[in-house]
Amino acid sequence: MERKLSTIFALDVVGFSKLMAIDEDITLAVLKQRREIIDAIIMEHSGRMFGSAGDSVIAEFDSPVKATEASIK
Repeated sequence: MERKLSTIFALDVVGFSKLMAIDEDITLAVLKQRREIIDAIIMEHSGRMFGSAGDSVIAEFDSPVKATEASIK
């Protein structure tokens, strides 16, 4: 059996439902722009996205250092 340590990175947009209620089109457009940046940062730090629903992202990193670096960039 092979063992592996991972660090899980979870991201969620604060107030997403409220923003959607105010203006769905603008909220989705901004979310799309931000996700392009976030996805690139995760990949740049050797992360692997394995979950995404609406405004959330879940990624795995081999190292807590890489996950932390991605989260503060």
